[in-house]
Amino acid sequence: MSLNSTPTSDRVHIGIFGRRNAGKSSLINALTNQQLAIVSDIKGTTTDPVYKTMELLPLGPVVFIDTPGIDDEGELGEQRVKASYRVLAKTDIALLVEEDRELSEEDKALLQRIKEKNIPYIIVYNKCEKYPDLVPTGENEIAVSAAKGINITELRELIAKQHDSAGEKVRLVADIIKPGDIVGLVVPIDKAAPKGRLILPQQMAIRDILDAGAVSVVMRESELEQTLAQLGRKPDIVITDSQAFGMVSKTVPCDIPLTSFSILMARYKGILKQAVSGVRGLDRLHDGDRVLISEGCTHHRQCGDIGTVKLPAWIKEYTKKKLQFEFSSGTQFPEDLRGYSLIVHCGGCMLNEREVRYRLACAEEQGVPMTNYGILIAYVHGILKRSVEPFEDIARLLD
Repeated sequence: MSLNSTPTSDRVHIGIFGRRNAGKSSLINALTNQQLAIVSDIKGTTTDPVYKTMELLPLGPVVFIDTPGIDDEGELGEQRVKASYRVLAKTDIALLVEEDRELSEEDKALLQRIKEKNIPYIIVYNKCEKYPDLVPTGENEIAVSAAKGINITELRELIAKQHDSAGEKVRLVADIIKPGDIVGLVVPIDKAAPKGRLILPQQMAIRDILDAGAVSVVMRESELEQTLAQLGRKPDIVITDSQAFGMVSKTVPCDIPLTSFSILMARYKGILKQAVSGVRGLDRLHDGDRVLISEGCTHHRQCGDIGTVKLPAWIKEYTKKKLQFEFSSGTQFPEDLRGYSLIVHCGGCMLNEREVRYRLACAEEQGVPMTNYGILIAYVHGILKRSVEPFEDIARLLD
């Protein structure tokens, strides 16, 4: 991914829902003016959620999610319906596509779930040429024809309006620095580092620092001490990869604010307060307890992997307990979490904010404390208070 492209996790996720043959795939094609989705008169053409990244004017970068019909039948159809419902966890705006004058029972059940999750939604009455007298009355309802291109521009504008009502998103780092500040970025280059590029949170931080009119100084942990000595003045803040927290905290003077990319991501995704509170669950672990370590992306596990090797080692060293560790990655986040005593999640850079919040909500509903990589690593190294001091509202929680 280049610094000029918008990561999928930062795109607005638009879920397209409805019964089979309601015209969901046709609607995506009409909205984008491209043949992105396969269209057929045969019911059940879309058998799995299909993701398409696009630019949708006047909204901007989006991800369309074309889902299977919510009225699918049989044992396999039931699994497809469940897959459609799971998409709600990452849906920022839901389009409920209906080809009749009134919502079906399946549509009503899905709409109820959408409302319960507080997802902005639009009811789209497709194939409106069949009902020329149909006049939707709700402010988030519209009649269109994907096949004939009727009211497609108006639908795009209505989607943008739903997104605008969500409010301004927090910045990754720009709101805690000033123009002209020097920001030190500690970026280890080891076997786990992607060859020829930086990981997403590092790229995002550099771009946000540039947008703020500040200066980023990027270094490996092995050059940290030398770089600090050569800068001429102290950096205004240092941001490190969480794996290097222990060494970096000893090298960076205590009067220089210090945090990590993972902690910044927790704040960016809106879960920092809960994740800081959740790390206390580490002190309540007993022998035999199960700990889930979950990552939002999938990657090839290597020797010294942070999720499967380093985190379990730090946790065992800190707790002195005999624990059971289990792992999940990508979209595989367990629905039943009650058997776990603690969940440690990655920064979630590959997940959109709604899905990260959904996973946290699942943990809270089932009474399982959840934290993230950077917060836990800072905690076991005894520097959590220092690592959240740049965020005064969070730092006060630890007083």
